Amino acid sequence: MFDDRSPIYLQIAEGIKNDILSGALEEDGQVMSTNQYAAFYRINPATAAKGFAQLVDDGVLYKKRGIGMFVSPDARQKLRDERRKRFFAEVVDPMLAEARMIGVSIEEIKKHIDGGPR
Repeated sequence: MFDDRSPIYLQIAEGIKNDILSGALEEDGQVMSTNQYAAFYRINPATAAKGFAQLVDDGVLYKKRGIGMFVSPDARQKLRDERRKRFFAEVVDPMLAEARMIGVSIEEIKKHIDGGPR
């Protein structure tokens, strides 16, 4: 599950965000505790806790004292909005800039996306 490209705690946070976006974790649903998460993935509990803390800071998870961590009620929409912004900034905008440089029109891009003649 984990790779060497980024810190494990960030990969934990990203994995939980992906689970929320996919519907595997529902809003107001309880998530595994940091200790359960650490045991399941065989990682240090402090690393898991750091990933969860990041999600709490971002408003994706919230704590119920004495019960555990839960997915925030608006987490899915919040994450979708963030991902959409990132998608346009990191994927679409650079693609359009490249297309302009090499003379590819928006109409050509639309045809390509729609499966038209290439």
